[in-house]
Amino acid sequence: MSLSPQEVKAVAHLARLELSEAELAAMTRQLGAILDYVAQLQQLNVEGVEPLAHALEVQNVFRDDEPAPSLPVAEALANAPDRRTDARGEQFYGVPAVLDTDA
Repeated sequence: MSLSPQEVKAVAHLARLELSEAELAAMTRQLGAILDYVAQLQQLNVEGVEPLAHALEVQNVFRDDEPAPSLPVAEALANAPDRRTDARGEQFYGVPAVLDTDA
């Protein structure tokens, strides 16, 4: 399918693109080649071919999410450089503040 430079200009305008004359000539050729390829694909007989969501077979590689015992707090915080305790006595990691409170 052949596109005219005016049609490519119209598409470029819709896309808010400003094309030089050299770019317009190149885009006209390239878009024409793309449309020719799409027209070629439309001629294929795909009757009986199932549509694909993926080119390869997809399988779930994750394990089942089952409850399991977690690390004790003391072991989880063993290497913490800043270990803190709240008013209820629960321990947690201390991290630097990321919010600017001077604003």
